[in-house]
Amino acid sequence: QVQLVESGGGLVQAGVSLRLSCAASGRTFTTYAMGWFRQAPGKEREFVAAISRSGGTTSYADSVKGRFTISRDNAKNTVYLQMNSLKPEDTAVYYCAAAVLRLWEELPRIVGRYDYWGQGTQVTVSS
Repeated sequence: QVQLVESGGGLVQAGVSLRLSCAASGRTFTTYAMGWFRQAPGKEREFVAAISRSGGTTSYADSVKGRFTISRDNAKNTVYLQMNSLKPEDTAVYYCAAAVLRLWEELPRIVGRYDYWGQGTQVTVSS
């Protein structure tokens, strides 16, 4: 089992950057592919980005491609989401998630493929 704790959210103006962090504890970190999801009020939780167990492969939602970057530091058991050029429509609670996978480069993009979730961190972007 793994515990996930997100940090780095906040209230910012449109156009600025934020970096979210997710610290994992428990089982060996490289067991997991990691993902970021977000959920705005009244909407379903949606995929944002994922990174493979090795860190060598990434995937992004079209809405954030070119603005957000996911990365991981396996030595620090931490995954990051660098968010640039933030827009009001990026406002949501952001969740870190871990998927137990056998394949090193698999990249799940749906909620049901993830086994563990953090508590979420709020990101609010004002116009």
